[in-house]
Parts: sequence; C-alpha cells; structure tokens
Amino acid sequence: MTDSSPRRDPGPHSGETAVGAFSLRAIAVPAFGPTVLAAVGQGAVLPVMVLRARELGATVTMAAAMVALVGFAQLLAALPAGAIVSRIGETRALMGAALVEMAAMLAGAFAPSLWVFALATAAIGLEAAVFNLARQAYLTDAVPLGMRARALSTLGGVNRIGLFIGPFVGALAVHQGGIRAAYLVATVGAFSAFLLVALGPDLTAHHEAAAVQRSGASVWSVLGVHRRTLLTLGSGILVIAGARACRTSVLPLYAESIGISASDTSLVFGIAGAVDMLLFYPAGIVMDRWGRAWIAVPTVLVLGVGMMLLPLTHTIVAMTGVAMLMALGNGIGSGIVMTLGADAAPPESRPQFLGGWRLMADLGGTAGPLLVGGIALVAPLAAAIVTVGALSFLGGGWLAYWVPRFDPVRRRG
Repeated sequence: MTDSSPRRDPGPHSGETAVGAFSLRAIAVPAFGPTVLAAVGQGAVLPVMVLRARELGATVTMAAAMVALVGFAQLLAALPAGAIVSRIGETRALMGAALVEMAAMLAGAFAPSLWVFALATAAIGLEAAVFNLARQAYLTDAVPLGMRARALSTLGGVNRIGLFIGPFVGALAVHQGGIRAAYLVATVGAFSAFLLVALGPDLTAHHEAAAVQRSGASVWSVLGVHRRTLLTLGSGILVIAGARACRTSVLPLYAESIGISASDTSLVFGIAGAVDMLLFYPAGIVMDRWGRAWIAVPTVLVLGVGMMLLPLTHTIVAMTGVAMLMALGNGIGSGIVMTLGADAAPPESRPQFLGGWRLMADLGGTAGPLLVGGIALVAPLAAAIVTVGALSFLGGGWLAYWVPRFDPVRRRG
C-alpha cells in the first residue's frame, strides 16, 4: 500500500452546512472543561515536583531527572496511546487517563520512597499522552471541518490558561498545607475532569458507533501506509515543536548568562506567558478562513527572529521585549500541530495516525533543547541560540512548501 494524497474528512460534520448550525460555545464545557481542570492541576504540581523529590531524599540531579521523566514517559507512550484510543474509543480513553492521573497525583503526594515517586511521575507522563491524543481525536470528530482549527487552537489555548493559573492555585495550597497540598489540588482537578467526561454529553457517539466497523489496523501499519505524510509535513512539526521547546530553555539560560536574577527571570516568563495566551482564537479563525500556512509559517519565523535577536539583548527590558516577541510567535501557533495532524489523519484510522504524529512532535520537543545543550558544550550559548534561529527559518520554508498541500481550506477554495 502507498500513501495517498490528503483527503477531506467525509464524516458527518465535514460539510459547510454543518458549520452554520454549529457553535463552539454550545460544547465548550464538555469539550474544553476537562482540559482546563487537568491543566490547572498539572500547573500546580510542576513547580513543586523537584521540591517533593528533594523531600524524599533526591539529589539536585536526581530531582531534575524526575521532571524530565514526565516528558520522557510521554514520548514513549505516544504510539501506545494511539493503539489504546483506537481500541477503546476517545471517551473511555479520556476517563481512564483522568483516573490514572488522579491515582498518580495521590501516589506522588504520599509516596513513601523516591522509587514510588518516580513511578508516579512516570505515570503522569503516560496518562498525559493518552489524554492529549484522545482529546484531539475527540474534538476532530465532534467539530465540523470548517471550524476545526478554531476548536483545536482553543484547546491549546485553554490548556495554556490552565497551566498559567495552576501555579498560583498551587502556591496558595502549598502555603496552607505544604507541598503535598499541590498534589491534592491536582488530584481534585483530575477527578473533576473524569466526572465532566463521564456525566457530560457524548459529542462523538456517532463516531464511536462507526468505529466498530473500522479496520483494526495496527499503529505501525497505519504509519507505514502514511509514511510520506510523516516524512514531509511531519518533519515540519519537528521544527515547530523544537523551536517552541528551545524558547523555554534558552531564555532562562541566557538570562543567567547576562546576570539577570532568577526572580526577575520568572517575572519575564510571567509577562511572556500572558502574551502567549492572547491570540489563540484569532489564530484559529485565520487558519479556518485563509489556510493553515498563514499560521504555521509565521509561528516558526517569529520564533526564529526572536532567537536571532536574543543574543543582542543585554538588559532585562530588552530581553523582556524579545521574550514577548517569541511568546507572540508561540501564541499564534496554539493548536497548529493538532490541526495539521487532524487534517492529515485518515478518518478510518485517525487515533493510530495521531499517535505517530504526537511522537514526531514529542521528538522535536526533546531534540530542540538537546541540540542547544550539545552546541553549548563546544561553542558559546549565543551560537547555539543563533543556530536554532537559523533552523527555524529553514523550517519555515519547509512548512511554506508542504502545509498547503495538505490544507483542506486550500482544497475547498
């Protein structure tokens, strides 16, 4: 079998007539509520995860490794997540992932040893892979094609809002009840997400019924059939994810190199985070009306410009300006990876394909900071940052060529 050109999703919501009768507001609570609740909990825990590991006797290096374990587990679980969602369906996968997160957060709060804490931390990454993929597939099925980008950019935006709010909720909880209280906040968030999915309307009941008739293709066979898509458009996803991950790693490293304190660096991140959350819905409108390339390409180009400018800054004011510019680039790209994946995914084996798609994104997110660290071992940090900027420009050209070839808006036009 060979990979065919991208097809328009023939599902019941794919027509333009469905768009006129559809409202994102009407499905906002069941569609986006679980993500907000889970993200607030994760945001509460992430800042204190290292401190909880230190409480259990971890060294500084071991505690840092615990944080990295979340991303590593998520990377390993990308393909199995596709198989799980394909087998049990999006709704059951969401509920199962929420319950696993609840158990993992409780275990993290009351872990008697560092090994138990490590297992709980890994479980957070494993369930996040399933939860995120199921949420993406769920919305892709529930929302008409003509509003897909708005739905997925909103999903990315509300996730960022939850992660932004979470540390403040966690700080209040820690002040009242210690580090364990942050994990209890996350436990409540995960259980609330479970209840919202379990008790809310099933927006994809038609899809769940049709899934019974689908071929039970394996993840590897689906990825083999669509390998050309993954090697072309998917390579652009590596660049987007890598540039985004580099942004969050090079900013604190460069701030330290020019003598900016940790507290001031946190302030810069907070200001940039606020900018990051502003434009997710307008970006979705642009993608739905004019095409995906109008967001995919500017995202990496703006991040690349920011990388090029960063080594030229020497004050906190200048660095804040560049951080805001990069946050703008990152913010307009909210949901772009999910949208491109949903466009390219074959309807008959969507979860399996999206597992491979998320693997590409996770690989990019892992490889970007590793590239910066590798170059910084043999060259100045500024050289590493400029290299990432140059690669972002190259990635922008790659995306400008390939994204229109998979864009349903362009084909419809």
